Amino acid sequence: MEDMQMSIIEHLAELRKRIVISIGGLIFFSILGYSFITDILKIFTKPVGKDLVYLVPTEAFFTQLKLSMFVGFLLALPIILYQIWRFVLPGLKKEEKRYLLVLVPLSYIFFLIGVAFAFFIVIPFGIKFFLGFSSDGLEAMFSLNKYISFIIKILIPFGIIFELPLLITLLVKLNLITSNFLKNKRRYVIVSIFVLSAILTPPDIISQAMMAVPLIFLYEFSIVVARIIE
Repeated sequence: MEDMQMSIIEHLAELRKRIVISIGGLIFFSILGYSFITDILKIFTKPVGKDLVYLVPTEAFFTQLKLSMFVGFLLALPIILYQIWRFVLPGLKKEEKRYLLVLVPLSYIFFLIGVAFAFFIVIPFGIKFFLGFSSDGLEAMFSLNKYISFIIKILIPFGIIFELPLLITLLVKLNLITSNFLKNKRRYVIVSIFVLSAILTPPDIISQAMMAVPLIFLYEFSIVVARIIE
């Protein structure tokens, strides 16, 4: 009983250590991001191609703070993933350790690919589409806070959905699913993808479709990967 209590205490101490390191990394990179916030804002507002406005005195400050924390999260994510991996490492089998050693860095790379895809392709196209509704006497004005929130709400889900091939690869490697299973469930998955896109993206059909289509492509790509692995 005493050994069990010591084990629990040791696990909690280890968990605390990993959380503290992760939070420390997040704070450090958020501060670093804030020190370059002017340049970062220029990059994030480039797709809209016009000046933004802020509607209350505190909006600019808190929006810059939010953006610096988002950038800090992107930069600190490798540290956070490594701390998670170090925490679960003792309880893993040799084969599982080998899989995670590859999947953890790849998950970060795929997340960044998803974020980059959204930022350089999806967002410019979406903004151009919506600006097309401007007309005489109707001019688009973007609030700084709402614009940055809109961008972040698109970037994070796209980063997450680009993890799909890795997740399916892991499940196939663990013999939990097969390529035939994925093919047989295709129609249900496609419906689920559109439902998920409606939940994760802003409430307009263009944003939802621009998430759903790449996700369907990733699912089909995952089927091919699963077939190769088998």
